[in-house]
Amino acid sequence: MKLRLILLASIFTIVACSNQNIDSSSNEKIETDSLTLAVGKEPESGFDPITGWGRYGSPLFQSTLLKLDEDLSYENDLITSYHISRDGLTWTLELREDAKFSDGERLNADDVIFTFEQAQLSQSIVDVTNVDEIEKQSDFSLKIKLKTPQATFLYLLATLGIVPEHAYNDRYQDYPVGTGPYKMVEWKKGEQLIVEENPHYYGKKPSFKKLTFLFLEEDQAFAAAKAGQVDVASVPITYNNQTIDGMKLLSLESVDNRGVILPFLDEGNETAEGIPAGHVVTSNLAIRKAMNLAVDREELVDGVLEGQGTPAYSSVDKLPWWNEDTRIKDDNQELAQEILTSDGWEKNEQGYFEKDELEAGFTLYYPSGDQLRQSLSIVFAEQMQHFGINVVTEGKSWNELENLIFSNPVMMGWGSHDPTELYNLYHSDIKGIDWYNSNLYQNELVDNYLENAMHAKSEEAVNQALKNAQFNGETGLSAKGDASWVWLVNVNHLYFVHEDLKIGEQKIQPHGHGWPVTDFITEWKLKTNE
Repeated sequence: MKLRLILLASIFTIVACSNQNIDSSSNEKIETDSLTLAVGKEPESGFDPITGWGRYGSPLFQSTLLKLDEDLSYENDLITSYHISRDGLTWTLELREDAKFSDGERLNADDVIFTFEQAQLSQSIVDVTNVDEIEKQSDFSLKIKLKTPQATFLYLLATLGIVPEHAYNDRYQDYPVGTGPYKMVEWKKGEQLIVEENPHYYGKKPSFKKLTFLFLEEDQAFAAAKAGQVDVASVPITYNNQTIDGMKLLSLESVDNRGVILPFLDEGNETAEGIPAGHVVTSNLAIRKAMNLAVDREELVDGVLEGQGTPAYSSVDKLPWWNEDTRIKDDNQELAQEILTSDGWEKNEQGYFEKDELEAGFTLYYPSGDQLRQSLSIVFAEQMQHFGINVVTEGKSWNELENLIFSNPVMMGWGSHDPTELYNLYHSDIKGIDWYNSNLYQNELVDNYLENAMHAKSEEAVNQALKNAQFNGETGLSAKGDASWVWLVNVNHLYFVHEDLKIGEQKIQPHGHGWPVTDFITEWKLKTNE
């Protein structure tokens, strides 16, 4: 396939044609030093790690102090070693001395300190509130003092790209300078991004000297791939049965989950802002447990996802802190019915469970325009209808859902390599902040486990505390405990990749933000170069 810089207008011309009219004969031999990619959306806030760039994948232009390998284990990147004091409060970092920014300036401890100070000032999505003080020991050594022990600080070190003190300004997000494997050449907003190899990069040199990122919707990316215009294209699962001459379809497992969030409180409550909260049906524990047991997750995977996914039992399936004991045997309507019957629910003439003249049912909302969430909602509703819970579906805008979610079930999605996400989804202190803990879930014992995880001194202690929060044998936040969600599926990420290109082993993919498939971009190579 001949790779070349193309104008976005030509892509839209291609997309406007039917698939039958797209000429796929241009899939020739791949060029040896450049790639064209359509692997995700354009970052709205640019390429500044201080405001969140790189949280869901490689920062590309910047480097991080640590990095995660394909097994989600931590490796050194900008640091050669680190030491944590016995009390868990002081982190001593030793920096490599051969790292240079793409403008040729050498990185040192001042840049690391500056990055953390800017993150503190910005009060953005990057959480550095637990950082108390940073001391420079030498040009390539520093100490970070925390307010409380925080083993999850490792994840921050692995995701916060370091920015240059000498080149950071109010336009940095548009013109990033970093120590990563690539440097920016041109960004045409709304169209494409062109990057080239950073000649000063200290790590393994990438096989491809130039990358062109096209900002296309997934169906447009498929059309571009079929026309031979891109080497890697992210496509929706509806393209699972499609083929493209000269390309292979890769299906990557993910923790990009979808599930139904259930209002935890009874109706008549409200948020701190006075928004109505709670639901008379989903506040019932027996109802929540019964739905988790009655749903057929495999049917959702096979039918809606066309096999491109896995059943989900939590928001952290297959991550190091997942409690595997929370996996339940679903499609178990007999047990689900026993739970409801024991709680006083009986089926009425319409075939729906009823208790004290209250019929089990609700409206399940999903984001309008999201075909996958709509399809999952419809099939889930059909399953519940068949079981005896009267679920109907309705699409709403995100602006409308922002208030509805406190008092109505909503089809939502999460999934991150960050262990603190579990804390944010379930801790009572986070109730109603952004989209976190929007069902106002609260359990004092779960809160304690989550707090223990956030203040643990080791990864092992973090993982164990998070597993206990999910289920400790008696209670927890999972379907075996309070069942405040009905987690349904993890959605595989699909990519058409040129048949001569090898992208190596990948991490389990996070929720669909950023460009996580580029995490190991320096490992990509041609088969002919092996």
